[in-house]
Amino acid sequence: MNPPTSRSDALVNKWEGRRFLNDRLDWNLLRTYLAIGQEGSISRAAARLHVTQSAVSQALRRLEEQLGCALILRGGPRFDLTAAGEEVLRIAIDIYGDVSRISAAVEKESDEVVGKVRILSVSRVQSRVYDDFLGDFHEAHPRVELEIDVMRSADIISSLLQKTATAGVGLCRIPQPKLEQRLLLNQRYAFFCGVRHRLFGRTDVSLESLRGENFVSFVSDQLGGNLSPLAMFRDQHGFTGRIVASSPSVEEVQRLVCAGYGVGCMPEHLLHEDLEKGLLWRLPPYEGIVDVDLHLLWNREQRMTMAETVFLESFQHCLAQASLV
Repeated sequence: MNPPTSRSDALVNKWEGRRFLNDRLDWNLLRTYLAIGQEGSISRAAARLHVTQSAVSQALRRLEEQLGCALILRGGPRFDLTAAGEEVLRIAIDIYGDVSRISAAVEKESDEVVGKVRILSVSRVQSRVYDDFLGDFHEAHPRVELEIDVMRSADIISSLLQKTATAGVGLCRIPQPKLEQRLLLNQRYAFFCGVRHRLFGRTDVSLESLRGENFVSFVSDQLGGNLSPLAMFRDQHGFTGRIVASSPSVEEVQRLVCAGYGVGCMPEHLLHEDLEKGLLWRLPPYEGIVDVDLHLLWNREQRMTMAETVFLESFQHCLAQASLV
């Protein structure tokens, strides 16, 4: 019979276990877990990391085995993090921020800027100022690698607050205390219907006649969302139609409106081609519904690499120059 383990032996074993984690814990597993926690989905994490769902699930299982605890509560396509999972996610976020700053610590004194810039953006950003800036920046700093991920504005804001990207391009209706923002583009939203809709081609349509029509909406087109002014307009004017389809994507809302699901409120500057092709029809009020600003966003508390700093300073300078034209 083995003698009982003493308190000192238990402490030694605990210390040895911690040293094992310090020496052997795989950063790639933490990086995968960071994507899982931020996306809230195995499939979306796999898409973000460009790997299979099986690879993500195996990485999660290996990390849980190394840590000796469950990180998520499984029970369907979506899941909740355990208390330990929440804490590990916070630590992974901090580690990601530290790793991303390593390049700044080892940059050699040189006139050439080298590094990676990660941008989070909503879809279908049409801006000549933005396009020209990206072209000019690449010519000036050809060794800066750019990564652009497309996501919802709410997810962009959340990621920037967690310091997992350099900057974002999206909607930010309610200013965030930790985020800086600069106006990039003003978008006017207006009502449209598709060629299959009964109002298509009619010139006798009034705003009142739209009150009972069904709608295709954006996911953020709800009270409290980034596009809540659209919901407020419908509410203030007594619209009673149902929301029959929704999506966070401009392309998918446009597709559904063209397919005849209902009336949609979309940025007018994105739809010139479909209007010319006869796929969409402009509806009243013809002056539009509301103006929504698209911003350049970044976390003022985030320590940036040289490449990130140069990118943000150059972008701000470009926007300041454009506002003077």
